[in-house]
Amino acid sequence: MKRQVLIFGLVGGLLITVLRWTDYQFLIIEHSLQIYGGLTALTFAALGIWLGLRITRARHTVVVKEVLVPATQTFVLPPFVPNEQKRDDLGITRREMEILELVAQGMSNREIADKLFVSENTVKTHCSRAFDKLGARRRTQAVQLGKELGLLP
Repeated sequence: MKRQVLIFGLVGGLLITVLRWTDYQFLIIEHSLQIYGGLTALTFAALGIWLGLRITRARHTVVVKEVLVPATQTFVLPPFVPNEQKRDDLGITRREMEILELVAQGMSNREIADKLFVSENTVKTHCSRAFDKLGARRRTQAVQLGKELGLLP
């Protein structure tokens, strides 16, 4: 009797194992495309993380030290004096120059208009005329040219 129970138990276990194995094979075959896609995505994600860490890691260590040097002289910059001759040669009026200085300070047309108590269109007109006289197309270019020509600090 014990022998029969042991044989039935082994055969039952073997049958359950075969059924689980066929169920597993069916699962793999049925969902192989999803499994392949998941493994591919996982591989590329790992590769992307590895590459991102490799690219962004610091290559050199920079040590910054503050060194105090006793000042024997004080350096005072002389006050800025605009090149009036260059301004006259270009034909830039004082008002256009005033607006160009405010543009150089980073103010918008609206802010300039509020500060000078004029309309925004007046500011646009003065800006346009000053830009034409300087040969500039943009505000940043006008400021850069004004500094190069000694008109702006």
